[in-house]
Amino acid sequence: MTAAAVPATGSFQKQDEEWRAVLSPEQFRVLRLKGTDKRGKGEFTKKFEEGTYSCAGCGTALYKSTTKFDSGCGWPAFFDAIPGAIKQTPEAGGRRMEITCAVCDGHLGHVFKGEGYSTPTDQRHCVNSVSLKFSSAGSSQ
Repeated sequence: MTAAAVPATGSFQKQDEEWRAVLSPEQFRVLRLKGTDKRGKGEFTKKFEEGTYSCAGCGTALYKSTTKFDSGCGWPAFFDAIPGAIKQTPEAGGRRMEITCAVCDGHLGHVFKGEGYSTPTDQRHCVNSVSLKFSSAGSSQ
């Protein structure tokens, strides 16, 4: 699969025991049980190298580094996803939207809108580092 390829929604389903066999315990907790990284501790929080961020569960390309910005929130922040790569589901109260991988349904984090960041979308996709894998622009897929 190339970095831009996005398989059909729901085409990468596994049972919990299959996920446990391929994910670390922390990845399983966040991606499958909707957990959260510790604030400021993720490996991608301060990374600004050129490349692509993909789902740690299934490898689907989710975000380009050109949409990443330093929001100061303590988690990797992006202002937009690769088209079709994520699903957004409103949470109770309407303050934020849960974001999941469109292919494997892995929990990525949340989207916050209207916070006043000077980005093209005025959105902050607050993503758990453990939900991501990074490929630099110079590496082959």
